[in-house]
Amino acid sequence: MAMIEVKNVTKSYGDLTVLKNFSVDFDQTGVTVLIGPSGTGKSTLLRCINGLETIDDGDILVNGRSVRQKKNLKPIRLECGMVFQQTVLFPQMDVLHNLTMSPIKLQGVSKAEAEEKARFYLDKVGLLSKEKSRHNELSGGEQQRIAIARALMMNPKALLLDEVTSALDPEMTSEVLKLLESLAAEGVCMLCVTHEMQFARHVASRILFMEKGSLASDTSAEEFFTTVRQNNERINKFLQFIGE
Repeated sequence: MAMIEVKNVTKSYGDLTVLKNFSVDFDQTGVTVLIGPSGTGKSTLLRCINGLETIDDGDILVNGRSVRQKKNLKPIRLECGMVFQQTVLFPQMDVLHNLTMSPIKLQGVSKAEAEEKARFYLDKVGLLSKEKSRHNELSGGEQQRIAIARALMMNPKALLLDEVTSALDPEMTSEVLKLLESLAAEGVCMLCVTHEMQFARHVASRILFMEKGSLASDTSAEEFFTTVRQNNERINKFLQFIGE
C-alpha cells in the first residue's frame, strides 16, 4: 500500500474544476516535484492531501486513513508536514517557541526535550543563533528555513512544500533549495510544487506534470528532461517558457 493514495479526486471552486477525477500514489521514498502551468491544481492537491481543502468526489488515503473522515485529520497532518508559499510564524513568539509549541501541545513532549530537538533542527537549517529572534527580525529565506525546521519537529513521514521559494529573491531562494537538497540526500520524503527546474532536475526522483486538473506526465526526472521533453511538444514549450 502506498503511503498516500489519491483516488479519482475531483475538486471544484464554484464553476471552476481544479482537479478532475485525479488519481496518483506516493510511496514513502524520494522527492516528487509537481510542475505545470498556474491554476492546474498543484497546490490544491497538496492542500487536499493535508485536509486543508475538502474534496468533492473520490478519496485520499494517508497510510490508509481517509481525509474525508474528520477524526483522521489530526494524524494525517502530523504525518504530512506542510510548508506554504507565505511563511506564517507566530509574531508574538520567538523562533524557539514557534518550534516547540506543537510538539509540546500535540505530542506531549516535555519542554526540555522539545527545546533540545528545536536546537538540533535550527542547527541543521543553519539558524541556531536565531532561536531568540522574532519573525520581523528574520529575512524571508530565514523564515522559510525555520518553517521547514518547524515541520520537521513533528517527525512527519512526508513534507508537502508549496512553492516555498516563490516570494524569495535569488539569494534567499538558493538558501532554501540548498536546505531541501540536503534533506533529500538524507532520505526525507518530499512532495514539492515548484518552478525551480534546476532543483527538479538535480534533486527530484519523480516529476508529475499537471495541466487542467489532470496528470499529463508521470516519470523519473531523467526521463522527463530527456525523452518526455523531446517527444511532448506541450511540455517542451512549458519548459522553454519558464527558462529551462
